[in-house]
Amino acid sequence: APMAVRWMCSLFRKPFDGGKRTMDHGSQQPQTQQTPGPFPGYTGPQGPYPGQHPALLRLDEVQREIVTLGPQVCSYSGLQSDREYKRLERELTRLLLEVDKVETEGRPELQQARKRAAGEVEGLLRYLEGNATHPSRLAIEELTQEAQRLLNEGVIGPFRQGQAQDAFEISEELVEAVQDVSMRLAQVKTGGSVPLRKARYKALTRVCAVQEILEGRVRTHMLALPLSDDTHEAVQRINQVMAQVSGARCQEVALLMGLSGRDSCAHLARILTELLVELDALDVSSNAAVRNYRKQVVEEINGLLKHLDLEGEGEDTHRYDLAQNDSIREIEAIRGHVSVLREEVLRHGAAGQGTELQGLLTHLDQVDTGRNPCIREARRRAVLEVQALITFLDLWEALGRRNPGPDEPPPHVAVWRVLSSLCNLQAQVLGFDGKRADKSYMVLEELLTKQLLALDAVDPQGDQGTKIARKQAVKHAQNILSYLDMKTDEWEY
Repeated sequence: APMAVRWMCSLFRKPFDGGKRTMDHGSQQPQTQQTPGPFPGYTGPQGPYPGQHPALLRLDEVQREIVTLGPQVCSYSGLQSDREYKRLERELTRLLLEVDKVETEGRPELQQARKRAAGEVEGLLRYLEGNATHPSRLAIEELTQEAQRLLNEGVIGPFRQGQAQDAFEISEELVEAVQDVSMRLAQVKTGGSVPLRKARYKALTRVCAVQEILEGRVRTHMLALPLSDDTHEAVQRINQVMAQVSGARCQEVALLMGLSGRDSCAHLARILTELLVELDALDVSSNAAVRNYRKQVVEEINGLLKHLDLEGEGEDTHRYDLAQNDSIREIEAIRGHVSVLREEVLRHGAAGQGTELQGLLTHLDQVDTGRNPCIREARRRAVLEVQALITFLDLWEALGRRNPGPDEPPPHVAVWRVLSSLCNLQAQVLGFDGKRADKSYMVLEELLTKQLLALDAVDPQGDQGTKIARKQAVKHAQNILSYLDMKTDEWEY
């Protein structure tokens, strides 16, 4: 990475000069006029050469190729097995060999220029390989393959075998499994690397699009469709279109997940658009039921069409870069407000912040996440921050109102004793701003685990109220642990 940074600085801020700033020719002869390019003219003891030294001319040509390849390398988000990776690697290796062939005639200034050019090419090679083999990149690929297996078994395979052509049966278990993959994808850490962020965004947008298609089909399957052919003369054709849409849906899932080698999103979009035109031409004005049926089929087609622009998503857009995203800015502003309220509560105690926090939850619910799963994850985490503070205030106030009677069962007293300890620990967790390697983190984790063990040791002795209280206390302790884990998982947009 440091070499890549130095390369980007030399490329975009200071032109590569082949060692110009460190070269001192020490010659008393006037130098020849410099020609355009990053390398200076050269006059040596055996010269002068007209314009530039031949070695510098060749290095200048190499530098121009580096300028072309550099941005491609820095934005590449694929794997080592991809054709584009092999092309870039081949081109950079060729440049490295070209630099190695440059004759320096033993002169330090030419050797320095060649060394600097070789260093830039080697830096790009390391950057290319580092991103393609990064653990996070491999994790993204593993999750993508997991989604591919799920969809191949549950949707694409049965369709290709001639099953579910019309019904397109989708189980809720499959939808939940795909949703779980998308959640884990959104939590993959990228460390701010552009290639890794692009790879994560590209995988996420496709998995989430498929998830939306599946969820839409589950909802549609509950409708009493299709209609009988006897209902209206146009129904037979609408039913035929409906069957084609069912096939297109499976085809789109395969396309989005990279499981269809022959077709393209553009081709499927043309087919679906032609179906829309055909449906629009049908005369169904005399029958409201058929008109409604056609409307629902049109909505299904439009729902499929909106995902077909994802073929180049993540490659030719900058949506993966969320630093300037309006929704992220809105979420961050809310988080800033929550931070102020949290400090106020921890320093001065509760003072009516609950209503304000509920308002922030409502505000977060209204944030537009669009089709960006990372924004959804950012909002989810912000919601958890607000909820953590609300539950702390609720417990703190409940402990303040508590007025136990003399006949309170000992197990119930034991649960409240644990809740009091949890309240103190939650305050420490809310104020924690360290890392998992910190000793204070490990102490908090151990103390919270001890409270769970203490609750496990409580015997309700058949008292229903104690059972409920213990169950709620266990859930509260687990939520605090989960919040502590979230605060320290180093997730970023």
